[in-house]
Amino acid sequence: MRTAVVTGASSGIGREFVRQLGYFYKDLDEIWVIARRAERLEALKKESRVPVRIFEGDLLKKQVYKEYHRSLKDLCPDVRMLVNSAGFGKSGSFINIAGEGKKLQTDMVDLNCRALTRMTQMTIPWMGKGGRIINLASAAAFCPQNGFAVYAATKAYVLSFSRALGSELKSCGIYVTAVCPGPVDTEFFSVSGELTNPLKKLTLASAPGVVRKALSDSRKKRSVSVYGAGMKAARLGAKFIPHSLILKAEELFTK
Repeated sequence: MRTAVVTGASSGIGREFVRQLGYFYKDLDEIWVIARRAERLEALKKESRVPVRIFEGDLLKKQVYKEYHRSLKDLCPDVRMLVNSAGFGKSGSFINIAGEGKKLQTDMVDLNCRALTRMTQMTIPWMGKGGRIINLASAAAFCPQNGFAVYAATKAYVLSFSRALGSELKSCGIYVTAVCPGPVDTEFFSVSGELTNPLKKLTLASAPGVVRKALSDSRKKRSVSVYGAGMKAARLGAKFIPHSLILKAEELFTK
């Protein structure tokens, strides 16, 4: 059974991956979707070109992993693609966010890093030559971000992990792509906080465009997918401009 697996599939970029995967893979038998909001996943079934199998659950808790692992063992799928899209961010100073809830920032680390790593570890044994892994990182991964300290750090982990894993798996014929968009027009900002930075507003991208580029780059075996000229320039700048200067510039924008 040829399968794709998508986490964070109930909204935003994850949902868009499910919508587009049927065009990317013409011979998929099922798409397995993992998210907390079952009613949204049920609605997604009607939008997908491929039959959808739902795993309702919170990736910060054990139960959904048990159900997923049981299905892997029982059905022995040929996983053609794993998309790790689940994650969230919260903008603001580290101290202020800590005041909003003791677990908010550690949950960010657990979902953005630990859950992604765990899903990857569980899924790779069911992948073969030609398999693809797409991990949702962010342009925030390119350098530290004032006012987005924990989120940017988690995405730096995703980018570094993805590139190293891709190097390790290349000999097996499995290719890993880290997707590094800038701000995307999704529900992300209802959790992270309203997008106020004028430069980020100018580079706001659409989820369909980001996903289309990610799937194209994955097909081309690219290790990193960056959407838009603005984010490509940001990546280049982060390579050559000292991060201390970037942080000073960010301080000016957040005052």
